[in-house]
Parts: sequence; structure tokens; C-alpha cells
Amino acid sequence: QVPLLESGGGSVQAGGSLRLSCAASGYFYSDRCMAWFRQIPGQEREAVARIYTGVDTTYYADSVKGRFTISQDKAKSTVYLQMNSLKPEDTAVYYCAATSPGDVCLSARAGRSDYYRYWGQGTQVTVSS
Repeated sequence: QVPLLESGGGSVQAGGSLRLSCAASGYFYSDRCMAWFRQIPGQEREAVARIYTGVDTTYYADSVKGRFTISQDKAKSTVYLQMNSLKPEDTAVYYCAATSPGDVCLSARAGRSDYYRYWGQGTQVTVSS
């Protein structure tokens, strides 16, 4: 059973907002680094934002700083990605990812997809101009 389930993707006009959710199984939700990646066909997955669930430490790609916010609700075992001021170049499939328990987000490897052990199925975000 896949432990991560994304939702909240869709189509929006430039300047609009969307909130993505990543629901994890309760037993799975422990202190670890959880991240949002995005991927455009033909390109590598790009790390967008990540959060260490133990202490809420967050990190963002320069391309989304000030527009996207990653957060968590531990009671719901859910990580969110609030995306504001969306641009057409934000169009991609967005994936939720999680490391093994205890892995932190501060690692230099945390921006790479191979640092993450678990992946959701992805959700499409389309931003039109």
C-alpha cells in the first residue's frame, strides 16, 4: 500500500492559487523529511519545498520563495503545499515524497529525488496565461 496520497491539483489562471495535500498513513507519519517535487515531461524532477516534520523546519526552491508555503497538520498526518501567485511555468505534475524515518531536510542531498524513499502518485497542476 502506497503510504502517500496527493490531492488538490487542477487548472487555474495565472495569479491564482491552489493547495495541494499529501495524506500519509498515521503509522507512517513520523519525524522525517517530507517534500514536494514537480516534473515537466522530459525533464528531471525538481525539488520545490521540503519540511522536517519533527520541528517544522522548511526549505524552498528559489523559483517559488515568497509564493509557495509548505506546512503540516500532524493530527491529520498531512503535509500541504499552498501555492499562490501561480505562473504558467509552475505547470507540472507535483509529487509528494518522504524519506526514511529520522532523515533530515538539512542534508545537501535533500534536494535530490534519490534522497526520498516513498512517493505519491502525483497530481497535475496546470496554470494558464
